[in-house]
Amino acid sequence: MRHRFAALALCGLLLLLSGCGEQMPDATQSPEPTPTPSAQPTAVLATQFALPCYPDAGFHPISGTNRVNLELAGLMYDGLYTLDENFQAQPALAASHTVSADSATWTITLRQGVTFSDGSPLTAQDVVYSLNLARQSTLYQYRLSSINGITAGDGTITITLSLPNGALDTLLDVPILKESTAAVPPGTGPYVLEGTGNDLSLRRRDESWRATDTMPKTIRLRAISGNDALISSFDTGDISLVNTDLTGTNSPGFSGNYETTDYATSTLLYVGFNTASGPCQDAAVRRALSYAMDRNTITRAILAHHATPSPLPVHPDSALYDEELATRLSYAPQTTAQLLEEAGWTRSGGSYSKNGSALEVKLLVSQDNAYRCDVADELERQLESVGVSVTVDKRPWEEYLTALSGGDFDLYLGETRLTADFTFAPLLSGGSLNYGQFSDWTTTTLHATFRAAQGEARNTAATALYEQLEQQMPFTALCFKNWSVLSQWGQISELTPTQQNLYYGFGSWVIHTAS
Repeated sequence: MRHRFAALALCGLLLLLSGCGEQMPDATQSPEPTPTPSAQPTAVLATQFALPCYPDAGFHPISGTNRVNLELAGLMYDGLYTLDENFQAQPALAASHTVSADSATWTITLRQGVTFSDGSPLTAQDVVYSLNLARQSTLYQYRLSSINGITAGDGTITITLSLPNGALDTLLDVPILKESTAAVPPGTGPYVLEGTGNDLSLRRRDESWRATDTMPKTIRLRAISGNDALISSFDTGDISLVNTDLTGTNSPGFSGNYETTDYATSTLLYVGFNTASGPCQDAAVRRALSYAMDRNTITRAILAHHATPSPLPVHPDSALYDEELATRLSYAPQTTAQLLEEAGWTRSGGSYSKNGSALEVKLLVSQDNAYRCDVADELERQLESVGVSVTVDKRPWEEYLTALSGGDFDLYLGETRLTADFTFAPLLSGGSLNYGQFSDWTTTTLHATFRAAQGEARNTAATALYEQLEQQMPFTALCFKNWSVLSQWGQISELTPTQQNLYYGFGSWVIHTAS
């Protein structure tokens, strides 16, 4: 789901690398929501489509750490697969694949006739090299951690897994490169990096398997040395677009006339419960509190539509999303009352109590992110309205982590980026994000079944897992964040960015320049 609207006020850009795997619920501080102007400004066309880069940070697509430079990889490299706007894997360098019945062995046939930017042909050995390199990298290590081994065949590769995965293809959009000692290894994408120092550009490779005449022949890269330079280059129109998390932390601001195109991500904002102590030991209480949370209000009023509400730990754009189940799990304060009463809580004077004790909970949140603090305050308001006493405990990041590790909370507000197969083992028993000490064998088994399932069976397994989560409720999903592409007003249309490739469908973009 995308939103495209104009912005005149300040907004932010998070310049730190956003990891692709298991994460701690991180804190971010954000600018105010961006207002929509009453009148559309006149487009001022640039003479050339230009993008930012950090020359001193390097351009390696796997070992690199600069997010702005890594985004350019979508123009210079291809993966075996690419993810579309619905988080579905589409073949790229892979022509086809077969999967064993237990989902533990994948054999992938490579596309024929593909060449690298140095003219050499793509081989199975190149793919094995690239994936093994990615397995050791900070960026891709977690998502590829279940791979036992990769072998090359005649135009094929075979991947064996320690944890069967029926959707492994959604994790294989890793850039494939030729083994090289060069700082920028050859890739198979439609562009190649040229130039030296700060004088850099991307030249279209007409021999690339996915190059089209609609793509610019040359893309100028504007050398950037820091946040101030990036802001200045965008504000003055020297660069055509930037990518940002509008609900991020400590974001420098942009001004001027620009358009915003939102795109979906797998970054989940959720509430975790302490299942080991306090009132949330009772699954009925956890379920009751979840039904009292109005996700639509949170995404609309607090996150300014830069998020998509979801009571399930899967994005609504995914084919795994069960609309009927999601509707049943959505905001329903009457269900909150029913569940609490069935659990022995009685409401008197507007508040619930049981055996002489009031229903009081502490909601932990990192104070380093203004948006998340506002979400916590809104959750307090919503829960108080149904008779639950809430104390919002806002702490600096390190103290927040200490409190999580020590179980000093009843509820906590967290954020994590799920992998594109929408598994969430870190939030379950034994996972690094299981701060609430949840343990349930049935849930763990259903999660493993879901991970291994293929085709339509995967949807069935997903629904069974989500129904079990509704009964146990170790955490409750609130929404999935959107990221945003800011582009100069009137200069680019038909943008189709995705989470893993800012330039997805680049050949169909319409770029307007003064010529």
